[in-house]
Amino acid sequence: MSDLLQLENVTVRFGGLTAVDDVTLTVPKGSVHSVIGPNGAGKTTLFNTVTGVYVPSEGHVRFEGRDLGIPFRLRTIALCAFVALATALFAVLAVNVQTIWEQAIIANYIYQQPFPWSKAMGDAFVSLSTLSFYDGGLPLVFGFVVGGAGTYAVWNASRLTPDKVAERGVSRTFQNIRLFQNMSVLHNVLVGMSGKHRTRFLDVLLRLPRYYREERMATADATELLDFVGLKSHSTEKASALCYGDQRRLEIARALASQPRLLLLDEPAAGMNPTESESLVELIARIRDRGVTVMLIEHHMDVVMNISDRVTVLDYGKKIAEGTPLEVRQNPKVIAAYLGVEEE
Repeated sequence: MSDLLQLENVTVRFGGLTAVDDVTLTVPKGSVHSVIGPNGAGKTTLFNTVTGVYVPSEGHVRFEGRDLGIPFRLRTIALCAFVALATALFAVLAVNVQTIWEQAIIANYIYQQPFPWSKAMGDAFVSLSTLSFYDGGLPLVFGFVVGGAGTYAVWNASRLTPDKVAERGVSRTFQNIRLFQNMSVLHNVLVGMSGKHRTRFLDVLLRLPRYYREERMATADATELLDFVGLKSHSTEKASALCYGDQRRLEIARALASQPRLLLLDEPAAGMNPTESESLVELIARIRDRGVTVMLIEHHMDVVMNISDRVTVLDYGKKIAEGTPLEVRQNPKVIAAYLGVEEE
């Protein structure tokens, strides 16, 4: 089984706080991989890094072998500074080059004598360095700001933002339910398909056949997903009218609507009773059977132990254990992290 997701020495810092500290893990295709740990262990930060919300301070996140984020390191700062300085000097030259060069020619020209090009150029650079603030300072500042800001903007655009990560095939749900409460259940799922639509502005404006064809296909696919999660009979109801467990299922259906190859579930069993949790385990198993790899954060150990192929344990941002559910459950470090038992 090949690896779908690879995290290599991922570290995420917020100022002086290290939320994720040198975490390495792999998630094989077709598996269910759980990430567990006490509150504040860095689990959701790890998810946010995979989905492009955060850029890793160090390390790499690779999905299907392709890097999902460019670490913001000293070389990025150095690149911005270099381009900013070069742009600043170019701006000064562009504004003053004619005046400076005329002065150098006048100062070095001797009738019927060879023109000393090297000395003239040296004098031009000296004149450039002695410009007044209004002659040279303003273009210098303007060029530095434009060059630095432009380079940073290009760098920021080169990394994968959450929408681009979703287009690559990574979708997620959230710890707190984030549905469009006043929209229907069906339309909540249709929203999840927006990134896959190929209808253009003119198609919608002129109501061309492609618009109606895609609407029919999207509605059919959304209805199938609602049937898959057990909510087909509620398709016309408002999302706010659903019970808590069904709202969780609707979130999962919306995440599946983008046709992901990797689905990240952030505490999907939170607030569920034992019956709902058991039903959730069955749903996750069916999602895996559908060909979608699942990675989940969960505090309900019954859910984790019943569905996971592998489990990674975080504590204070560090990975302290990894293995099968049985191996992790018997690990002394995991017991200490959860129960506060001192290790011998």
